[in-house]
Amino acid sequence: MPAARSIKTHLMPDTIGLVVCGGQSSRMGTDKSLLLYYDKPQRYHLYDMLQPFCEKVLISCNAEQTKSMEAGYAVLPDHPSYNNIGPLAALLSAFKEFPQKNILLIGCDYPFLTSVQLRQFSEYCNGTKPVSFYNEQSAVYEPLLAWYPYEAFDPLKKMQEAGEYSLQHFLISVRAVKFYPGSKRSIQSVDTQEDFVRVSTQLFHQRLTFF
Repeated sequence: MPAARSIKTHLMPDTIGLVVCGGQSSRMGTDKSLLLYYDKPQRYHLYDMLQPFCEKVLISCNAEQTKSMEAGYAVLPDHPSYNNIGPLAALLSAFKEFPQKNILLIGCDYPFLTSVQLRQFSEYCNGTKPVSFYNEQSAVYEPLLAWYPYEAFDPLKKMQEAGEYSLQHFLISVRAVKFYPGSKRSIQSVDTQEDFVRVSTQLFHQRLTFF
């Protein structure tokens, strides 16, 4: 079951938190959102992490993933009109469901992400431009670690209608605010079984240092 909410004042007002499950990863060979790094699958771990930041948190998933969702977790399936367009489907579905709300989009690929880093990130999310974690080494935005203000909905919808689905290109085109995380590990993604084993071991030893 989800953790109880203990903080009433949200750190990101008028913002809906969206945990993006994604689909079956061909490189990983399984659903990344079900990987276990902590005491519960990653999609539920992130759902709990986002509670203090957002007025409402949901898990974005496809129809098949909806069937396996545990009771007590709010779910937002992709809208039928946004099939097969990647993470953009999750974002547009959220804007459609929650007009005039901002969307915090968080993918399940980043096991080192912490609430401390999100708190620092939240301080930048107060304008009319998207804000995204930025990978300085690769010189790219992290679209699944990003805040999209409601002003982004119209240009995103026009992009989708034009057959363009890249959130990376969108963030570049609008010159989204770049957030440089203090810990570069927070943007380290896990894409293969080898990555998963290595990162799980690192996190296990990291937790041991606190005891």
